[in-house]
Amino acid sequence: MLRQTNQQPITALYPRLSHEDELQGESNSISNQKRILETYAKQNGFSNLRWYTDDGYSGANFQRPGFQAMLADIEAGKVGTVIVKDMSRLGRNYLQVGMYTEMIFPQKGVRFIAINDGVDSAQGDNDFAPLRNIFNEWLVRDTSKKIKAVKRSKGMNGKPITSKPVYGYLMDEDENFIIDEEAAPVVKQIYNLCLAGNGPTKIARMLTEQQIPTPGTLEYRRTGSTRRYHPGYECKWATNTVVHILENREYTGCLVNFKTEKLSYKVKHSVENPPEKQVIFENHHEPIIDTQTWERVQELRKQRKRPNRYDEVGLFSGILFCADCGSVMYQQRYQTDKRKQDCYICGNYKKRTHDCTAHFIRTDLLTAGVLSNLRKVTSYAAKHEARFM
Repeated sequence: MLRQTNQQPITALYPRLSHEDELQGESNSISNQKRILETYAKQNGFSNLRWYTDDGYSGANFQRPGFQAMLADIEAGKVGTVIVKDMSRLGRNYLQVGMYTEMIFPQKGVRFIAINDGVDSAQGDNDFAPLRNIFNEWLVRDTSKKIKAVKRSKGMNGKPITSKPVYGYLMDEDENFIIDEEAAPVVKQIYNLCLAGNGPTKIARMLTEQQIPTPGTLEYRRTGSTRRYHPGYECKWATNTVVHILENREYTGCLVNFKTEKLSYKVKHSVENPPEKQVIFENHHEPIIDTQTWERVQELRKQRKRPNRYDEVGLFSGILFCADCGSVMYQQRYQTDKRKQDCYICGNYKKRTHDCTAHFIRTDLLTAGVLSNLRKVTSYAAKHEARFM
């Protein structure tokens, strides 16, 4: 058991394992990393050891909870040394890793050690560290390309490229979609309510009143996944959930592949593909909704939709997320006494599907803040060009 004291700076021991690393076996396992880190720290006289661990997080993602907790302690001046097994454990984006090892750690007086790479900032001989960072990022990019190519081949051959079919279906061991006897009647009810003249918001309210479990709740009860589960809101249906069900063609029995894509391996979130990029395979599985009903619903919804009077996409739409709950921040417009204002608020707060606050921020203030930070970064890069070569 590692002892911690408050008198000395923390020696941060940081192990990280991604799902891809697990395929390489025991050498990169969390337990093996911990053994290496603890042995090194004790043999070299480091004290006040503290673990910051990320298990199952990609090196391209720097919003890892353990990493962020370590950064918070570094910012607070609590950490004196950071030790990792190798440079790739810190991350696989050479620009961001370089920002931490070349700028933030030195500014905060933090010593950085990557054991297997022979990197120790106290020794000052780290000329090859930037090359290792570039190689580590190349490895992530190469792996991402291979995974994307496999998915592309699979998707073009009429195979599902998702492990979780749309609400209303289950997937068997042979990747066939089979009707979910519990959820399929709810899908039919939603379509019937729409045909009866009810809009998505009213339908969501009716399902909530009937205390029907949401798709996220159903998934949680079956698999334990908390990805879309909101404790306390187990039967609170959101308008967007109803909209997605009403617009999904897969309920007619067809398979739609490549509905979304990631623009870069560095970006966690996906964007929706236009129809021409999607590939449709008819008669793939048993339909829940017949084609005529689905098309009739689309016509009804088209008649009900009001045109967007602004006809524009927000500057930060799709890339701004709530720091507390992780939901997308939605753009809203409101009228003050003098003029119209833009702002962004937490999506979960807006939909009332999660216990979160509004996190209201004006678009003009957000834009000014982002521009200010961009100017600082570009100015620093111009003054220290050699560090970014």
